[in-house]
Amino acid sequence: MIYCGIDWAERTHDVALVDDTGQLLAKRHITDDAAGYKILLDLLAEYGDTAEHPIPVAIETSRGLLVAVLRQGKRKVFAINPMAAARYRDRHSVSRKKSDPGDALVLANILRTDMHAHRPLPGDSDLARAIAVLARAQQDATWNRQQGANQLRSLLREYYPAALDAVATWTNGLCRPEARELLRTAPTPARAARLSRTQISAALKRAGRKRGIETEAGRIREVFRAEYAHQPPLVEGALGQQMLALLVQLEAACTAADDLAKAVEEAFPQHPDADVILSFPGLGVQLGARVLAELGDDHSRFADARGLKAYAGSSPITRASGKKSSITRRRIKNDRLNHAGYLWAFAAPNGSPGAKAHYRRRRDAHGDWHAAALRNLFNRLLGQLYHCIQHHQLFDEQTAFPTPLAAAA
Repeated sequence: MIYCGIDWAERTHDVALVDDTGQLLAKRHITDDAAGYKILLDLLAEYGDTAEHPIPVAIETSRGLLVAVLRQGKRKVFAINPMAAARYRDRHSVSRKKSDPGDALVLANILRTDMHAHRPLPGDSDLARAIAVLARAQQDATWNRQQGANQLRSLLREYYPAALDAVATWTNGLCRPEARELLRTAPTPARAARLSRTQISAALKRAGRKRGIETEAGRIREVFRAEYAHQPPLVEGALGQQMLALLVQLEAACTAADDLAKAVEEAFPQHPDADVILSFPGLGVQLGARVLAELGDDHSRFADARGLKAYAGSSPITRASGKKSSITRRRIKNDRLNHAGYLWAFAAPNGSPGAKAHYRRRRDAHGDWHAAALRNLFNRLLGQLYHCIQHHQLFDEQTAFPTPLAAAA
């Protein structure tokens, strides 16, 4: 049996091949381009790599063109955490020496001695991987949009509180097109106070508003002309320029989030598991796509539901030593899936009486705080999702949360 380790870098990579005894068979220094990839594949083929029996590879990343090339066919690619690789390095040397060829050798030996303890990259379909790219990008764009809105709100509080009062009743507030158009039209409170009803109505129309324009324009005009404290004129003008710069960033984040959301809406329903995921209460297209992005569609990825729950961080972890024992939440987890799970558990009680009763029971009978109760609900829903995806069954309320009388029977 031959094992391959690759120390990944931005421009070059170091490759090491070892056999069952740990003997170093070959090492190479390759470039991160098509020529370097060909050298790597030729080296693997020279030592017995075939389509039916490929040589397993350990590398410290799960992304990039090199990983894409290695994942073709039946090859098992193991993404080893760099911290874990550092611990393995200490097994062979106490001098704390380090080199790129040495790290490649360490990675190869990790597979030789402990391949059973590491999980290869899942064999997800191309559609699932494409959905993962779009869903994660949309999630990042949503976070960037919220961060931009928070920065803009903080700045407006310093010199332009009238703008915040004008959009306070709107859903999504500063992220709405009407709010952004009003700020472009009047970047300072002095200019806002001079706006007429007609100018405000025109700004709302440019932003795409269709109903209640005249009524809303009248309300906004009264807010802009109310009494507020002001910065000195020169300072106010400078803050207005800063606000316009932040507004450009927020506009880009909002556009990116909207465009990616449309792309997710087109791609996600095409997946075979989409109908199962969407049958669960609290999961829509966007949130369901985020869940699928982190679970993948390789149904053999997790041996059981417990492994999935640990991966998501929904199941607790026990720390015991001697007479001391404590049960705490997991801190090492898939943060994206955990975040999606929090939103899922938050929305599920609105569409599922059983989920709502489960949440209330955790709060009242067990004394859980809000976050702990949601985490417990997410843990249960995730186990149900694992079963339904494995057997391609839709969510059933009575089966998922049976009534006490039915359960007793």
